[in-house]
Amino acid sequence: MSQAGQARNVAIFIFDNVEVLDFAGPFEVFTVGSNRGQDFNVYTVAENDRPITALGNLSINPAYTIHNCPKPDILIIPGGWGARTEMNNDIILYWIREVSKDVELLLSVCTGALILASANLLDGLQLTTNRNAVNELKAIIPETATIVEDARYVDNGRIILSAGVSAGIDMSLYVVGKLLGEERALQTTRLMEYDWIKAT
Repeated sequence: MSQAGQARNVAIFIFDNVEVLDFAGPFEVFTVGSNRGQDFNVYTVAENDRPITALGNLSINPAYTIHNCPKPDILIIPGGWGARTEMNNDIILYWIREVSKDVELLLSVCTGALILASANLLDGLQLTTNRNAVNELKAIIPETATIVEDARYVDNGRIILSAGVSAGIDMSLYVVGKLLGEERALQTTRLMEYDWIKAT
């Protein structure tokens, strides 16, 4: 966990066929909400040191790999069609499990919840995901977990999950407010010119 006055490391895991807004939305929120980098150090991380091809053939060069990235304080797992591959990637599941032991917050966007479920990190929690993936998530979660189908995001304390795509922006704004105060979150919405949809 970051020390007082030190920027929190926000790692966003990316992979082939990741949904663009799933990772780019939170990246924007934490960057804009960082007070010019003083409060959040935001970076992408991938399994390997090669360009990632997101949905729509957008090519992204990850800043780090899972082998050399700075220790995250916040880890974000986005979704997209590629989540169905990563949820069966033992290397990534092991890395997420290990990193999650020390992070301040673990976040998922959309079908990133499938990856967290496959990593066995959702026992006893309230969950949400993209409305089109609810049945997929139901099929793999433990009996102790509950899916909240109409939520933009759900806060379990250390683990926070959001629904599909743009809901990741709303969750990230919520986290900025949770960590730095609601005024910082509202300032971020003004800078982004974004209409924040808060969870009820």
